Amino acid sequence: MVKIIRGNPTNLRNIRSSVYNHYIRVDSPNTLIFLSGQLSRDEDGNLVGRGDMLEQTRQAIRNMLTVLKAAGGDLEDIVMITVYTTDIREFKNIVKGREEFFITNLPTSTIVEVNHLADPGLLIEFQAVAVLSI
Repeated sequence: MVKIIRGNPTNLRNIRSSVYNHYIRVDSPNTLIFLSGQLSRDEDGNLVGRGDMLEQTRQAIRNMLTVLKAAGGDLEDIVMITVYTTDIREFKNIVKGREEFFITNLPTSTIVEVNHLADPGLLIEFQAVAVLSI
């Protein structure tokens, strides 16, 4: 039986507790899903939200959901996210977009600023690992 414990040590403050947990412990996982980086493109590959970090964040998360559902999972199954952004000054918009989708069962998280992503116009990319508790 899969057991997933999400938490934060009492002696280490989580200043963004609405976005992530400090740790997730997964005992006896049955199925792991590794997501490739998801960008702000629609189903036809067109850029969504040109110049708009909030909308690009939303689209990348919607794409993660699409991929997860195809693999038998959901956003709540994500245990780890890595976020790559071209502009860390937009951090508040990234958090705002994430809070719209991740309400409970928050993943662990890392965010990194990079010079460029795969194509001009892309501002953000999400990579994730999910655990199915089936």
